[in-house]
Amino acid sequence: MSAPFLASALDAGPPMKRVAIFGNTGGGKSTLARRLAELTRLPFYPLDLIQFRAGGRQVTHEDYVKAHADLLRKDEWIIEGFGDVASAWERFSRADTLTYIDLPLVTHHWRVTKRLIKAPCVSAEGWPENSPMWKSTINSYKVVWNCHRRLTPKYRQLVADVANSKRVHHLKWPAEMRTFLGAVKREYARG
Repeated sequence: MSAPFLASALDAGPPMKRVAIFGNTGGGKSTLARRLAELTRLPFYPLDLIQFRAGGRQVTHEDYVKAHADLLRKDEWIIEGFGDVASAWERFSRADTLTYIDLPLVTHHWRVTKRLIKAPCVSAEGWPENSPMWKSTINSYKVVWNCHRRLTPKYRQLVADVANSKRVHHLKWPAEMRTFLGAVKREYARG
């Protein structure tokens, strides 16, 4: 996606109010979502902090579904992450803006590895406090491949299908993520 397309996509229509940020693990979703929330002043909700408690303990599915439904009833939000299939597609439907991070598979693997290497010094962004990094990293490697095989084709089809009815940002390279945030910064500086 080129910078002019990003800028024109931001200028089109009303400002974003309900933003779903999604994609494979290790893509930088939490970092991008946090920065987008700072620029837009929209409330940011990382799903990992809703699905998991400190130490990596998972909440019940019923508690997650209720918390997610409560978020979707809000007028404004940036929700980052996956959750589960049903809640993800419900969120995509309710969002006015879809931001899909679709980096090369090797980039996702490298970023998962980098997160593990940095773990003793830096907490993983968007993860609950005291998350079990080794176990979570092994799971992330599995998720990278499974998401690529099962969800990536569906995500790509989704953003193609709704491009005429929603604001869609399909970010395929780290440079496009930076360009996107720069365009948002300029747009919100004018407002």
